[in-house]
Amino acid sequence: MTGLLERTLNRDRWVVAGILGLVTVASALWTLRGGGIGMSAWQLTAETGFRGALIGRVPDMALPGWTLGNCLVILAMWWLMMVAMMVPSAAPTVLLYGALHLARGLGGMLEFLAGYLAIWAAFSALATAAQAWLVALGAMSGMYMNLAWPWLGAAVLFAAGSYQWTPLKAACLRSCRGPVEALIANRRSGRLAAFRTGALHGRACLGCCWGLMALLFVGGVMNLRWIIGVAALVALEKPSVWGAVLSRPLGAALMLGGAFWRCGRQGGWDRQSGGMDKAVDQIADLQTALEAAGRGHGVLLVRCRVCRV
Repeated sequence: MTGLLERTLNRDRWVVAGILGLVTVASALWTLRGGGIGMSAWQLTAETGFRGALIGRVPDMALPGWTLGNCLVILAMWWLMMVAMMVPSAAPTVLLYGALHLARGLGGMLEFLAGYLAIWAAFSALATAAQAWLVALGAMSGMYMNLAWPWLGAAVLFAAGSYQWTPLKAACLRSCRGPVEALIANRRSGRLAAFRTGALHGRACLGCCWGLMALLFVGGVMNLRWIIGVAALVALEKPSVWGAVLSRPLGAALMLGGAFWRCGRQGGWDRQSGGMDKAVDQIADLQTALEAAGRGHGVLLVRCRVCRV
């Protein structure tokens, strides 16, 4: 009987591991394709750069209002991106839950996973609402999906860094890094027990990582540089033995980055981009005058080259 249980558990583990792998890969590919927004993540990353679109003086495009369909697309984009970033670090806990609850088998592990992902779906809904609100205020690019106000980007960096020093962050990180104790303490029985336990684990992971996820607003929600950077920070903090040691130095680095983000934008970045804006405006005026005379083609080419510099 014991051998049969072990074989069943091993089979279920392989099945769940395969499902987790497929979910992660499919979500990552969907994110790379742009999450249904019409531009791939590669294109958005190339156009926005590290500092983001509007801060880097890339002009935004006026987009239609936020319809229900648009909101659902952005919601799906956020959620699948969270799935791609968070499922790999949660996979050991999903499998551990199956080992601690043999009687629930494969269904118990999948139910646990569903509860975990439900928490990140709720976070994605809040992120979508925040994005729509910021775009309506003019504080965020509707096209490139990054914050347009440098002081607000600096504030997000500082807030995320400050949170790394809080007792709540430390408690959530301990729960994520020590899932055995958390699973035993949060043991549930009855209907949807696995779902509720998964949701509790997801809540702890959200408490641990929400500040890092908020960084995506700074450089661009679909900017691969920032997505990979945040995913790397999550991977270092949660499963790594160095997670507890790195948490506070990371917070200090983020707060320092917030100060640099603000000061750098007020200093050299403004002066450099200001000269470029003036040059582009002068060329635009010259193009208008020459187009009126029927000779605008050559200047249009020059203007395009200047804008690409």
